[in-house]
Amino acid sequence: MQTATQSAAQTLIDIKQLNLYYGTFHALKNVSMEIPEKAITAFIGPSGCGKSTLLRTLNRMNDMIPNTRIEGLIAVGGADIYSKEVDVETLRKKVGMVFQQPNPFPKSIYDNVAYGPRLHGIHSKQKLDEIVETSLRSSVLWEEVKDYLKRSALSLSGGQQQRLCIARALAVNPDILLMDEATSALDPISTLKIEELAQELKDKYTIVMVTHNMHQAARVSNQTVFFLNGEVVEYSDTEKLFSNPRDQRTEDYISGRFG
Repeated sequence: MQTATQSAAQTLIDIKQLNLYYGTFHALKNVSMEIPEKAITAFIGPSGCGKSTLLRTLNRMNDMIPNTRIEGLIAVGGADIYSKEVDVETLRKKVGMVFQQPNPFPKSIYDNVAYGPRLHGIHSKQKLDEIVETSLRSSVLWEEVKDYLKRSALSLSGGQQQRLCIARALAVNPDILLMDEATSALDPISTLKIEELAQELKDKYTIVMVTHNMHQAARVSNQTVFFLNGEVVEYSDTEKLFSNPRDQRTEDYISGRFG
């Protein structure tokens, strides 16, 4: 397995010898990698290769799937996130997630963004107003919705809904933002807006994205990881992986020979 150079960036997520099983199915096999902070790391590979499974281990979403068993270590900021002392709700506050399909709550735009802060004990209207505006500005949605904050989030377009979901994730001040094919259900213009947004957000947040779109990984990410059959085949700086892959399987995949 090839590993990306981590000379300039500090490692935030450290994965060592990770194995994950769904019942008897061995979904992730001996995965080890270091993911740097304040950068975009993309997971690519064919359907069913383990990309989203690994992404969901980072905020313990796999805990919700029956008969899931995990071996190995995942440390965020040096702390083992599968330790018995870890509060999963606190972990998910620090590791936000945006899903493939936009999933705003059937509430107002304002209440969608304020939901997380309220859950974590913030009830001051002034403070909530500040958080809502800051989060919507960070997701480049404020100018489009500032006069309609009480309108249902479901009235927004698909691309706007996805940026609202990003704002909702940012409202609780996470360290990490996981994006699970966050643009695959969107039109090209909305996709471009999300990609530009991700580029801006990486100055403040560590972003890990799963994408089926290799062009998107090449455009947006700093590092790319290629998965195949639950294993990491290659992990390198994005430019190197796409221009000079070291593994023949990587070259076959990015050149369209399979997947």
